Amino acid sequence: MSALAPNYKRKNLSFVKGKGSFLITANGKKYLDFVQGIAVNSLGHANKKLINAVNKQSKKLWHVSNAFNIPEGEKLAKRLAKRTFADSIIFQNSGAEATETAIKVARRYFYSIGKENKNRIICIKNSFHGRTLAAIHASGSKKMTQGFGPKIPGFDHFEFGDHKKLKKLINKNTAAIMIETIMGEGGVKVIPNWCIKEIRKLCTKKGILLILDEVQCGIGRSGKFFAFEYANVKPDIVPIAKGIGGGFPVGAVLMTKKLAKAMVPGTHGSTFGGNPLAMAVGNAVLDQIDKNLLMNVNKMSKYFINELNKIKIKYPKIIKDVRGVGLLIGLQLFKDQTEFIKKLMDNKLLTIRAAENVIRILPPLNVKKREINIALKIIGKVCNEIK
Repeated sequence: MSALAPNYKRKNLSFVKGKGSFLITANGKKYLDFVQGIAVNSLGHANKKLINAVNKQSKKLWHVSNAFNIPEGEKLAKRLAKRTFADSIIFQNSGAEATETAIKVARRYFYSIGKENKNRIICIKNSFHGRTLAAIHASGSKKMTQGFGPKIPGFDHFEFGDHKKLKKLINKNTAAIMIETIMGEGGVKVIPNWCIKEIRKLCTKKGILLILDEVQCGIGRSGKFFAFEYANVKPDIVPIAKGIGGGFPVGAVLMTKKLAKAMVPGTHGSTFGGNPLAMAVGNAVLDQIDKNLLMNVNKMSKYFINELNKIKIKYPKIIKDVRGVGLLIGLQLFKDQTEFIKKLMDNKLLTIRAAENVIRILPPLNVKKREINIALKIIGKVCNEIK
């Protein structure tokens, strides 16, 4: 019997090593990993440059308190600021922490300018922003908040696509609108560019902040460094994690200078956030998220989605929709996806579920065409088996 708490429904499958797009079990069985830690291993397993970065830094310095300057963090922060809208960065360890920090930054900003009543944040109902107490209540999911009362106040919700309700929710106490640019857990639902543009205009008009959660879809996953770049907008706050560490726990909150001014000493902290080892890995990841890699994401995405749509046409009673941007792809089925995911796994292809009967497909950003072809063959095979 496992000594681990049963908060995960784990599959009876484990791995001893990985390489690129593949995972290998103790008895040598090879699986094509299109989960990659849920969009975490952005450069695949055992990436040589990441290994070198960890080895090199581990021999010098693992951890030092944020009471001191950390050059590796200064370097990564400057590089992220240079590539984005942001002026300032706060490093964390995970996406949930980054979301929590984003909420704190928004509220603290209005407090700092004498408007502490502006502390409510509007989110999409049944979205996903992490599993801390504040994050689950921000998500507006009855399933996620059940048993974790009392309700954390300060969040209002609207249904996906209901702009009339969104506008009605804005009042004198509203501080920000926080949405995922692409809803991963929520069913790989892409917020349309026009929608993000309108929300940006609305935030500017009402004097409130726009928080775009790119924990899952950021750092090249969409085919651009950030998914919101497709809409050509500038958010105020962006929490990130997952892909920026390439498998190592790294999170961050990106923000504008005017907001950062409110985060004076003592307003926020993280024991491990931004430590030298994590920052060395983050810099090594950023070294590889270049134009060539993004070109590969777009090229492979176009091919993959096109071929998946061919399978959809061939099996119209099984596949309802092919969704996504870049290499954050969703395969929506007409029926519950549990059996389909199991059969994919039986055929050595690993995927993961999302809401609305969606199967999430998350290859590494440097995936090869031949690996996508293996996945396509398996998906077609499973469709044929259960038709």
